[in-house]
Amino acid sequence: MKLPLEFYLRNDVVEVSRELLGKVLCSKQDDQVTKAIITETEAYAGIQDKASHAYGGRRTERTEPLFRQGGTAYVYLCYGIHHLFNVVVGDVDVPLAILIRAGKPMEGIDVMRQRRKKPPTGEISLAGPGTLSQALGIKTELTGTSLLEDRIWIEDHQIRVRPRDITVGPRIGIDYAAEDAKRPYRFRIA
Repeated sequence: MKLPLEFYLRNDVVEVSRELLGKVLCSKQDDQVTKAIITETEAYAGIQDKASHAYGGRRTERTEPLFRQGGTAYVYLCYGIHHLFNVVVGDVDVPLAILIRAGKPMEGIDVMRQRRKKPPTGEISLAGPGTLSQALGIKTELTGTSLLEDRIWIEDHQIRVRPRDITVGPRIGIDYAAEDAKRPYRFRIA
């Protein structure tokens, strides 16, 4: 079942980030559906978080989706090559987002292999936010898309992740954020 709008309208970005573990990220691109179980997330706490693209109230054309109502996709290009998918949560003008860092393939695995240019057999890894987006066909043109529509959405398949199976730690790759880089905002299924 597709997550309802109410799931995204909460302002506790850390809680929602934890709750996304075990949910299923779905994408329909070029009439092909792909799905992956979310196994890793990172929370970004808006204008007071130095790691957030909206830190200090920074508002640009690129970051505008962050300021929309929860349930909006925020997809940006990292290093000019990786499309990174984020879930916007909370109220309008409160720029909270959750980076979906990793997943486990569930449906459309052959399509994922083609998109990742992998051989037709063997496991396929979605162990980074760029590879996850690539496998699911998520690109920057989806930024601003509602997660209630049928291009990109998140489903609840009743996969329960026990708190003891969640590893919590600092976010990675954001040394520029100084002390905020050490916040325990990264969640992984152990």
